[in-house]
Amino acid sequence: MNSKILIVDDEINTREGLARALRPLGYEVFLAQTGLEALKILKENSMDLMLTDLRMKGMGGLQLIEEAKKEDENLKMVVFTAYGSIETAVQAMRKGAYDYLSKPVNLDELEIILARALQVKKMENENRLLKEELNKKSGFENIIGEGTKMKEIYELVQQVAPTKATVLIQGESGTGKELIAHAIHQLSPRKNKPFVAVHCAALSENLLESELFGHEKGAFTGAHERHIGRFERADGGTLFLDEISEVSPSIQVKMLRVLQEGEFERVGGLETLKTDVRVISATNRELKEKVKGGLFREDLYYRLHVVFIQVPPLRERKEDLPLLIQHFLKEAARENNKDVSVISPKVIEALMAYDWPGNVRELRNCIQSMVVLAKKQELGTSDLPPHLKNLNKGSAHFLSPGLPIKEAEKTLILQTLNANHFNKTKTAHLLGISRRTLHRKIKEYSL
Repeated sequence: MNSKILIVDDEINTREGLARALRPLGYEVFLAQTGLEALKILKENSMDLMLTDLRMKGMGGLQLIEEAKKEDENLKMVVFTAYGSIETAVQAMRKGAYDYLSKPVNLDELEIILARALQVKKMENENRLLKEELNKKSGFENIIGEGTKMKEIYELVQQVAPTKATVLIQGESGTGKELIAHAIHQLSPRKNKPFVAVHCAALSENLLESELFGHEKGAFTGAHERHIGRFERADGGTLFLDEISEVSPSIQVKMLRVLQEGEFERVGGLETLKTDVRVISATNRELKEKVKGGLFREDLYYRLHVVFIQVPPLRERKEDLPLLIQHFLKEAARENNKDVSVISPKVIEALMAYDWPGNVRELRNCIQSMVVLAKKQELGTSDLPPHLKNLNKGSAHFLSPGLPIKEAEKTLILQTLNANHFNKTKTAHLLGISRRTLHRKIKEYSL
């Protein structure tokens, strides 16, 4: 694609002369007589470089540079200056210009400066794209979803990641709480330090205490050597405490001390150890209810609850199902070396109609199983697990007499969305409402 160059000068001979010189070199040239005209062109077109005179009627070159930078911060700019006005040219470079040329313009010098400026712009673009790709890969690459609720979580993660705040993630099993914890870590200044995970519900009280804080040799029967705990191993990084609600009161006390003082002792040890750990915890239960019931310390709860992230179950973000299905299909086909790349509309309809009590984990396992057992390239209804095969039969009779109007409306919208694979334009047309109204209803009913 040819580079686009905007020439701004109130002298017609200069504008036209430069255009005639640059077009044969392969540049796509745009012309503007004033700064305001130039800004209009910049708003309507993506330019690679702007050549502008500094002394013009109306908006001068310096003001134009400032306004152009606001419009496109990546725009390269070269200024023309009359002999003896080098100081003004330097001032323009401080405001963001790449280089300057004295008038009358030497075309050979201009050609060299343009090539150099455009090469720098190309390298900057490549570096920016690389950084964006790296950030994507190190942050959200394993989290699939573009619906409103997931976008809110992405924004919250990006906002909290650079801080030191503790985070409590709540959501049903299988919703991807650990993936969100990973994203917070990868987008934080601690990303090059350890991310250490502990699944608290999987360990007995004694084992969990040893895993978290470590133990000294001989601390208890079977402690044949010193064991370094997770708080120590995660120093400088992030400790993820999954199912935090299952931690016993005695361990809660020790956790509180680490969060408050950054200090702890290994089991059976006397030495006080220091650690700098960012704690992210997760639970599939309402932790506040456990506090009210006296099963979880209130002071620890508030230490863990500085930032709260609620992960929605899959049934509340069905607009993400098509993305997830395609992602898991490709993943399963690749991992199992199967040539399965298509899912029939009937299968999609069945998957969309199901509520997925096991959430994303259940969906992934379902797709994996279907791909492994598939006999054809396309997944059909015969490949569905038994509990999904008859799910859609009689679906047209979901609306029953006596159903509240709001519930009937919610059911009808969801049923139409499912039938159209969450195509909102088709759904709005079939329901006889505007796309904007449909979006509002989806948000209102958390569909």
